[in-house]
Order: sequence, then structure tokens, then C-alpha cells
Amino acid sequence: MLKSVITSLLVANLLFASSAQGWVLKKTYQGSSFFDGFSFFTDADPTHGFVQYVDKSTAQSAGLISTQGGKVIMRADNTTVSANGRRSVRITSNDAYSNSALVLLDLEHMPVGCGTWPAFWMVGPNWPNSGEIDIIENVNKATLNQVTLHTKQGCSFAGVSRTQTGTTLTDNCDVNAAGQASNAGCGVQATNTNTYGDGLNNIKGGVYATSMTASQGIQVWFFPRNNIPSDIANGNPNPSSWPTPLASFPFQSGHCTIDYFNNLQIVFDLTFCGDWAGSVYGSSGCPSTCNDYVQNNPGAFSNAYWSVNYVKVYQ
Repeated sequence: MLKSVITSLLVANLLFASSAQGWVLKKTYQGSSFFDGFSFFTDADPTHGFVQYVDKSTAQSAGLISTQGGKVIMRADNTTVSANGRRSVRITSNDAYSNSALVLLDLEHMPVGCGTWPAFWMVGPNWPNSGEIDIIENVNKATLNQVTLHTKQGCSFAGVSRTQTGTTLTDNCDVNAAGQASNAGCGVQATNTNTYGDGLNNIKGGVYATSMTASQGIQVWFFPRNNIPSDIANGNPNPSSWPTPLASFPFQSGHCTIDYFNNLQIVFDLTFCGDWAGSVYGSSGCPSTCNDYVQNNPGAFSNAYWSVNYVKVYQ
């Protein structure tokens, strides 16, 4: 009897400890093994960018990917005039995540420059039916990050109360929503220039945290390098203790639910011009035309690179 009681207490304590921790580390992408968890995309760019995505061996031999002092570097070619599009890298995680996930990205540098269109995002199969979460994205000389969801018909946050520091740009996540630009999705723009581009790079980056749960919805935070919560650093992230997120998409029946987001893979990419960067290039303050600039000015892309300390996924 005593042994049974002790066993029951031990099990109860283990369950309590697991519950108290909340988020359990599922996957770490870091250092020399970082690229083992990703596949390299080499098809034509779906966003019609002026880019040549290369495979892993080509990226390695061309110096487009490397690990330097534990930091993972992914860059565009900055030495070659490129008549058929600038060589670059797009990678997709081999693992996919559904139902709940907390994704932490610690980065020190992101791609910048005229013609650039960098993105860190998550996407499911059979787009847009399994959803897309754009965590870091903007174009050309932008200074503010945009967080955007893209879905099939039926997911909208119009009329939903939201607590966030960012500014809502659009409410309807449907890529074909009436009254919005094609594929606009539901976007939130940051208000602080340290969230993107040169502003982010000047402070040596920080941590982007993205939480997705059926009860809370999707939230995205940015923590500058000098203000990363201690619970992230010690491996026990606790989003309930964090300040107001940059972007919040609360799930509510009749508006949007977790069912619109499943089997999401993590993506890093850097394309050029194309549907977004190209379409607004003329008003960006950048010289020449987008394709011409990207083709003929390789040295302008010396700062078009990602420097990543880690990606961690908790569930």
C-alpha cells in the first residue's frame, strides 16, 4: 500500500511539473546541424521574384550558407552580375507543426537593401488551405515589420477585440477577400523601427516569438537584444508573463479558429523584386528599376543576409 501511495505521489508530481512548465522544447535548429533540419527549395519563385534559388551544395560552394562562431549565415550572392536573377537561398523545415506551437527565432541580422524581399514565416500544404503566418516580412528600404496571416475563406478578425502594440492594416485573412488587395491577408504593422531592417540590425537583433494555440490564437512578440525575457534565456518560456504582443489574432468561433492553420513548416527566404518588392519599387526611393538594380549591382547586397543564433520550437 505504501509503495502504491508513493508511486501515485511521484506520478502526480511529474504531471504537475509538466503542467507548470507549460511549453516543452520539441526541436532546436542551431549551429553546425542547423541545415540538417531543412530542405532547400530550388523551383521557380512562386512570388515571381528576380531570383535563382540554389540547392545546398551550390549554396555551400558559393559561400551563400555557412556557420560562423555558432551563428548560421544565409546570404544572397553579392559578387556576380546576374542576368537571370540573383542567386539566393530558400529553406523549409522538414518538420511541421499543428495545434499548438511556440516558435522562437533569435537573430542578429536580417537582409536589407533596395530590391530585397526577406521573410521568416510558416506555411501549411495546399496553400492557402492550411494557412500561412508571416512573422518577419517587408520590402526594399522599409523600416517597420509586418506580421500577416493568409488563409482560405472564412478567417477574419473584423469586429474582434485585439490587444497589440502594432497597427492593424487589414482584418480579413482570406487571400481573395473582397475590398482588399489580392493576397493582402490580415496584416499588422509594427510601430517601432527596431523591428525590421537596419533598425533591427543596428541593435544586433533580438528574439521574435510566435505563439499559436487553439484557446489564445496567434500572437507575435519582438524582444530587442537588451530586453529578452529571462524565461526565454533559461529555456522555460512563459508567454503569459510577457508584455503586450506586437500582433494579436485571437481565435473566436465565427471569426477564425485553429482549424485554419495546420501542418505548418518554418521557412526562411530572400527573394528580389517580384509581386511585392517590384510592384512598390518605384515609390521606394531606390534607383533605376528593380530588376535592373538587382542584376547589375552585386556589391549592393553585401548586407543581404540572415545571421541566426537559433530557432527553437516548443509545444
